[in-house]
Amino acid sequence: MKKFPQRSLRALSCRYKCPPIPFISGVTLLLVLVSLAATAQQKIAGTVKDSTGEYIIGVSVKLKNTNIGTVTDAQGAFSLSASGANNALIFSYVGYEPKEVAVTGSGPLNVILQPNRQQLSQVNVVAVGYGKQKKAYVTGAVASANLDAVRDAPNTNIIQSLQGNVPGLNVGPVTSAGSTPSISVRGQNTISGNQNVLIILDGVQYNNSLSSINPDDIASIDVLKDASSTAVYGAQAANGVLLITSRRGNANGKPRINLSTSYTTQNPSGNIRPLNREEYLNKVRDLHWDQAYLAPTYTEPNPAFNLANVVDLTMRNGNELVPTNFNWYDAATKNGFINDNQISISGATDKVNYLISGAYTNQSGFIINDLFKRTSLRINLESQATDWLKIGAQTFGSFVNADGAEPRLTAIFQMSPLLTPYNADGSYNPFPFNSVDPSPFLTYDVDDYERHNYLFGNVYAEVNFPFLKGLTYRVNFGNNGRQDKRYFASKYGGGQTGEAYKTNESYYDYTLDNILTYTGNFGKHNILATAVYGAIQRKYETTTATGIGFSNITLGYNNLSLATTQRTTSDGYEESLNYYMGRLNYTYNGRYLLTATVRRDGFSGFAANNKWGTFPSFSAGWILSEENFMKGINFLNYLKLRAGYGIAGNQTQRYFSLDQISSQPAYVFGDGGSTVFGQYISTLANPNLKWERTTETNFGIDFGVLRDRITGTFDYYNRETNDLLFSVQIPNITGYSTINTNVGRIGNKGFELTLNSKNIIGKDFSWNTTFNFSRNKSEVLDLLGGGDLIASNLFIGQPIGAIYGYQTAGIYQLGDEIPAGYFPGTYRVVDYNKDGNVNNLDRYVVGTAEPAYRFSVMNRMQYKDITLTFLVNSIQGGRNGYLAGNTPSIGRSDVNIRNGGIAGIQYWTPSHPNSPYPLFTGAAPTIVPGINESRSFVRLQDITLSYNLPSKIIKKAGIQNLNVYASGKNLVTLTKWKGWDPEITNGGLNPNGRPLLKGYSVGVNITL
Repeated sequence: MKKFPQRSLRALSCRYKCPPIPFISGVTLLLVLVSLAATAQQKIAGTVKDSTGEYIIGVSVKLKNTNIGTVTDAQGAFSLSASGANNALIFSYVGYEPKEVAVTGSGPLNVILQPNRQQLSQVNVVAVGYGKQKKAYVTGAVASANLDAVRDAPNTNIIQSLQGNVPGLNVGPVTSAGSTPSISVRGQNTISGNQNVLIILDGVQYNNSLSSINPDDIASIDVLKDASSTAVYGAQAANGVLLITSRRGNANGKPRINLSTSYTTQNPSGNIRPLNREEYLNKVRDLHWDQAYLAPTYTEPNPAFNLANVVDLTMRNGNELVPTNFNWYDAATKNGFINDNQISISGATDKVNYLISGAYTNQSGFIINDLFKRTSLRINLESQATDWLKIGAQTFGSFVNADGAEPRLTAIFQMSPLLTPYNADGSYNPFPFNSVDPSPFLTYDVDDYERHNYLFGNVYAEVNFPFLKGLTYRVNFGNNGRQDKRYFASKYGGGQTGEAYKTNESYYDYTLDNILTYTGNFGKHNILATAVYGAIQRKYETTTATGIGFSNITLGYNNLSLATTQRTTSDGYEESLNYYMGRLNYTYNGRYLLTATVRRDGFSGFAANNKWGTFPSFSAGWILSEENFMKGINFLNYLKLRAGYGIAGNQTQRYFSLDQISSQPAYVFGDGGSTVFGQYISTLANPNLKWERTTETNFGIDFGVLRDRITGTFDYYNRETNDLLFSVQIPNITGYSTINTNVGRIGNKGFELTLNSKNIIGKDFSWNTTFNFSRNKSEVLDLLGGGDLIASNLFIGQPIGAIYGYQTAGIYQLGDEIPAGYFPGTYRVVDYNKDGNVNNLDRYVVGTAEPAYRFSVMNRMQYKDITLTFLVNSIQGGRNGYLAGNTPSIGRSDVNIRNGGIAGIQYWTPSHPNSPYPLFTGAAPTIVPGINESRSFVRLQDITLSYNLPSKIIKKAGIQNLNVYASGKNLVTLTKWKGWDPEITNGGLNPNGRPLLKGYSVGVNITL
């Protein structure tokens, strides 16, 4: 491989900033164009949009009665020369009605084409990275989210709107205020590498929290799923790409003012709760079944047994139990809500396009002090400064208040109902269990200040070369910044001596892209070529000051110098990327399609010998329905075949290739002296560490039948990730414990299907349905050149989410012949390998945590001005998929006697021999296997009923549109899973989960 040039190495090093080469070249080019334009002849120029205000790419523009013509570029712009007066232009584009426009005056033309509804589904424009393309000409696996269907759902995070919306895009649940759900595309492609989906916001990489984005500001989200489409982003795109585009002004003439407000109530969708007093006492009796009940059956109560003799001293007065029945759960929770308010002003003139929006969102979660308040402001401006120059800015600021520390829900379930969090004087009791377990409300009675300020701005200029038709240059300068403040003070901290700290973090990155685009139409040949050169620089800093031991903590974190013990910590990093990208889209005769892409990336975080990586892709398409031999198939309106192959990369963690330093107790100076920590190198450097590479083949079909009453897309893919980043154990005799290297391969294959049907098309009533289905199967192909890694739960030939466990055959009962190490009430472990012994050799792969398939069904029914929309979402495990451990077991110990628990769990006792949950009174059995259950579910995820008031009523008040609606979220879930919601991490019958919230909303949208 070509060695990394010295000056590029300097540009990519964390010690140096990226050179401003692309910016200087961009400014120089603009100055040259100004001088050229001064001598250019008069042009006829303008833009072409559709009826929604979106630019249309590739529109044929011809001077009437001549052979002079051109096509619109990626921004819908055109320019051509003409002489004489009384000229007229003919605009034509597949899927739109042709239009003739007279040329009068010298100003730019703003042309709007009306769609031909019969062909509209074939000509939609989608974002494809560094530009847009007609959907009919896309050869990769690119899907657009249907955001309009869920606009009125109570989602504070834009990613929530994608759940069940796009096949192959997997979005997890949200369980806390303002949080961002998990996101993945087509399964897991790495083990130790980055698993994040790449987010592109208005053409610029976005590395801040998605909770900072106001969902109402977003116009569209396009998903790049296969390597042939993600390769344009090279080294960071192996996990898929989300292209998020913000709204813009699209109203010509009079400004459009939109107002909206909504209120949502939120409560848990399930019924998990802690034990009350009587349930807790029954649990304690069950733990002492051999004492609380009489032999030999142990089913008849023992009158001599006194619960007060076995519970903690804090829960009894002498030989009597305290009468307390405190509900810790009620004290820690409340009804949640979301209040959302939006305002925007948008419009467009011949030369200026603008959108100004503001929003305030206030969410209070189900758990007290789970708070999220967001104030946001967006300004998008674009100006056609001259016939050849367009300038614009896409900016927003988001300011988040997350003050308040919620009590730990796990601790709430662990507290006994016989205790209270209060002292006799009403103050909080730090240790209800006499210094054993702290009160969960210690995190509530604190001074907690948490703020996050986000600033984003993309400033761009675009030039249409006046001397070369179809050639445009665009420079993007995107800036992305964040400031985080977390201040905390608690009189209970530091062993009740008081503790406070201040943490300040800052993050900033810039993206500088130079994009050259050429659009040409030569008879039956159409070319769209794109070249990109860009650079990214990121910088992060954090400082924390902590004080412990306050004689008076009244000033809290505002005077840490009062603390007896003071310490400070700091951290930071700086990293840089450079990249080149070239892409060619070629179309012949409107039916033969070709896309070829190559991108080369350099990253400062990679090893010295592998700073650069190259990522190519190739895809092709064939619109069969345009062939003459297909014309006789009357029911078939549209059919396109696609095939693609590409390689995308995955970056490593920064410093992953360098020596890693750890610390440990090293020296003691003198008898009774304090321990001094020393540093040592724990991880050996690897100068040959390489990028992970994901190679993918994709085959797809796009179709429309029965006059496009049914349209759809089908994709099959097979991907393989090589050179997995992995930390390998090495002999300590080397002086090191691990080395980070490239080993192993994993694969993912599956298919995705989308069907859109127009079930009923009537004058007053219509009904449309969208069905999405996806299946993905992962497989570990190779590890360290050989065997399984049982400790890491990785097995050759098995899914990444393989579950390794035991087979059981019920629970041992009284009177059974029980082997040593097991007791009545414990699981009967099967000798799976039939060697006469029950041990860890009897483990096997019992199933996988990965789903077998996912599906969703969206229905939209409209009767006159009333619209009903509802989305059913489902994840299914099949025979042995989508499994998780869900077997609470309990043994007689001080902790289990003292703690509460989850209500509704009946453990095994002689009185309940058929209970599936084990209980043991002595030491833990030799093997305590977990039982895995299916998490399959079907959920009514979103439902909205809306009504548009008749225009004849509202226009008298100066209102263009007034819509009122009611919606619900997560209202019904059908599942056999027990405990927290099946999608929740750490769910099931354990206290470590969080509730999935269901919500009811009412709202109004007004357009003036």
